[in-house]
Amino acid sequence: QVQLVESGGGLVQPGGSLRLSCAASGIIYSINSMDWYRQAPGKQRELVASISSDGRINYADFVKGRFTISRDIAKNTVYLQMNSLKLENTAVYYCNVKGGSNFRNPFDSWGQGTQVTVSS
Repeated sequence: QVQLVESGGGLVQPGGSLRLSCAASGIIYSINSMDWYRQAPGKQRELVASISSDGRINYADFVKGRFTISRDIAKNTVYLQMNSLKLENTAVYYCNVKGGSNFRNPFDSWGQGTQVTVSS
């Protein structure tokens, strides 16, 4: 079983920055993708950014140029640097990691979510 622990959310003013972290632990043989999602009140969860095992990165159009996803392979950790935050970025942010665990059994794990509130 692979667990994810997120940190870094909080309250920030418009135009401010936050950095989210998500650390994976447990028996991890390989990681295929590390993604960040968000879910605003009353809305469906949506993909914000993703990074694949070979380093390919994709961003949702609404964060391009403002958010940066990165990872530390040795620490099984993924980060989301969020700059120029807007009111509409308020949401609970979740990380999702997919890969292979012991005996190469696949895993698809979610973090507990971290609240990001952008408010003046």
